[in-house]
Amino acid sequence: MDKFARFLTFTLDSGCKFDYISVNRFRMDRFEDEATARMDYNDTQHGEYLDMTARVGGHWLTVFEDDTEFYSAAYWDLFTKLWQHRDDIRKTDALKFMTAVKSAHTAGKYLDTAIGKGMVVERENPADARSKLVALSPSLRQRLDEFFDSAVGELRRSAGRVDAAVSGP
Repeated sequence: MDKFARFLTFTLDSGCKFDYISVNRFRMDRFEDEATARMDYNDTQHGEYLDMTARVGGHWLTVFEDDTEFYSAAYWDLFTKLWQHRDDIRKTDALKFMTAVKSAHTAGKYLDTAIGKGMVVERENPADARSKLVALSPSLRQRLDEFFDSAVGELRRSAGRVDAAVSGP
């Protein structure tokens, strides 16, 4: 699955609930059966989706000052899931956030890089001396808040352009 598909999957499947009624006048979870849920879009609408994902990807790069090292599914999973949790979590649990990374050792390298660059903070676990706790740094949390504002704005604008495009194959 490519980065943009992972973004869309996260957007639709995450705990973040977008109000699709106000965005594009439908909610997938309200369709009663698969036949009703089927919608066909034209090439212009498909192109708008691709353009939107490119714009959102650009916003993601801005968060990291165009450092493409962080333009990966592993960091997307790590940072967005840490953002959702808000509180400190055990380091070993954070490693599991990187779903495309099968090795705990490799996931640890990604997390250690984020800690080393000050994007994630690590501290002792007062409840269990054998484990560490991690959380987003305050500055990365603020930049991700700005990113999500930009991403939702792109989603809303694209939804309007998709709705305005002539429907059909």
